[in-house]
Parts: sequence; structure tokens; C-alpha cells
Amino acid sequence: MSIRDTLIQEAKQARLSAYTPYSHFKVGAAVYTKSEKIFRGCNIENSSYGATVCAERVALFTAYSQEEREIDAIAIVADTETPCPPCGICRQVIIELAGDIEIILANLRDDVRVLKASELLPDAFTSEFL
Repeated sequence: MSIRDTLIQEAKQARLSAYTPYSHFKVGAAVYTKSEKIFRGCNIENSSYGATVCAERVALFTAYSQEEREIDAIAIVADTETPCPPCGICRQVIIELAGDIEIILANLRDDVRVLKASELLPDAFTSEFL
């Protein structure tokens, strides 16, 4: 099994842990690091909505909290008609924490789309502007 396939399976598994009592839109993500570790994340909603955290950020924050700073790829899975891209906030976080990594988008029908982070967020706001 390729690392892409493994990441998609890990993201599907992470999706099952999502806490989505309001939207019922479960998303799973899996991050692959240069040290060949995988970190999962799922979306976790909150009744205030603003405190909701997306699966992509949970996976990246989990990797960072375990001192893993070199990210190679992220897979994102949702039960959608076509593979679902990350929201704008997650795009910004991906660029800042992981750089121009490979983003693997998949759905439960096994449709897959692979992009670079820069394709999803061209002209990203980065630390060079601060």
C-alpha cells in the first residue's frame, strides 16, 4: 500500500471520531511527517461555532504538539460527492506549519485528487510579509 493510500485510510478512520452534533459533517485528516509518523485529526464542533476546529488543524496541531515539525503530506476525507478541499483557515495553517506540501483530497467513494498547498492558496500570506 502506498503512503497516499495509507494516509487516506488513516483519515477515514479519524473521521469516525469526529464530534459534529450541529452540522453532522464529519471530516478526517492524517498528516505524514518526514520521520514517517502519522498523526490523525477529526473535526470537533462547538455550539459557539467559532470554537469549532477542523480536522486538518487538529492533525497538524497534534503533530506539532509531539515536536514533529517537518510535514510531508496531509490527507483529508469527507463524505462528499467529490473530494472536499480544506477551508480558508486550514489552507493558511497548512502553508504556515507545513509549507508547500502535497494535499491528498478523498471522499468515501474513493475519488482522489492530489494538489500542492500553493495550488489551493496562491500568493499566501506568510511570515515574509510581517
